[in-house]
Amino acid sequence: MSTATAAVVDRVEQTRPAQERLYSLDLFRGATIAAMIVVNNQNSDSAYWPLQHASWNGWTPTDLVFPFFLFIVGVSLAFSLHSRLERGDSRRAIVLHIVRRSAVLFAIGLGLNGLAALQFGTWRIPGVLQRIAAVYCAAGLLTLFASIRSRAAWVAALLFGYWILMRYVPIPGYGVPGRDIPLLHHDANLAAYLDRKLMFGHLWEPTRDPEGILSTLPAIATGLCGVLTGEWLRSERRAEEKLARMFACGVLGVIAGELWGIWFPINKNLWTSSYVLFSAGCALICLAACYWVSDMKRHRGAWSKPFLIFGVNSITAYVISELIGGWLGWKGYTWLRSPAWMDSAGLASLLYSLVVLGLCFVPVWWLYRRHIFLKV
Repeated sequence: MSTATAAVVDRVEQTRPAQERLYSLDLFRGATIAAMIVVNNQNSDSAYWPLQHASWNGWTPTDLVFPFFLFIVGVSLAFSLHSRLERGDSRRAIVLHIVRRSAVLFAIGLGLNGLAALQFGTWRIPGVLQRIAAVYCAAGLLTLFASIRSRAAWVAALLFGYWILMRYVPIPGYGVPGRDIPLLHHDANLAAYLDRKLMFGHLWEPTRDPEGILSTLPAIATGLCGVLTGEWLRSERRAEEKLARMFACGVLGVIAGELWGIWFPINKNLWTSSYVLFSAGCALICLAACYWVSDMKRHRGAWSKPFLIFGVNSITAYVISELIGGWLGWKGYTWLRSPAWMDSAGLASLLYSLVVLGLCFVPVWWLYRRHIFLKV
């Protein structure tokens, strides 16, 4: 574990996070990464419905976890890049930082994939950290060089452009989606076709990957929605006004996503445009709730501390969870989430994932107690 964890670390800060950090953002990030660890360690065959991914179209609470994290990446970008500019960092230095950090994240993701499949011919290329890296890089460069209006235009272009590609571009050997074949067919869609052509044998599934190449485009829009939210939170507006706008935009996002979903279904595997709007709306509502509770009402305490601890070392927590989950699987301890030792298979799966979460908490709590915040 020490070698892989060390790869995560670019530098170690021996001081507390800056006082101007948004408590609600760390709280939301920590809750999201904790949820990610729990859902990633479920038994997909027996987990409770809210802890399972939707089989294809539609959504469950689990399907909101990953876009929440990408949204948070965008919010954090708005704060961190402006902070670096204000302290005098050059744009060239910031670009190099963005590219280097993205490359490190991508490499760590490949390394974690390699632990599951050491054969080069079947080594999965896409992944969670790889998508985070791509979104961070694209959203970071747009945040650095594009105006707020331009970023909003990029969101619209990515969402509508992706819809046009998935709806109207013919799939070789299949035909036009919605006319010759069902729209968003499992295998006969443009995203899956490109993944097979470019990365065949290196995918999560034989015919497609949920973090594939084309679906990264709307995922970038998810990150940019977070950037726009971060810009709003950085403004000089009153806290009440910030809260009201976040909540209102969140509700509008949910409604817009559901409406667009009538023609372009909500689908996490393909990261459809309706899914981006819906999940970003949900993220805005959740962030608004955290902002109201922890930054406006100042309700902080023992209940929020575990989430804060996960939030300030989120990538480290995720990497540790992948290592622990992989180690338990390699040792054969996944029997802990089987129904053989408990009447309820769903409860057994949940308890197993909570055990993994608890094992992950110990090292990040140790880091927090020593004021160590690992950054890529």
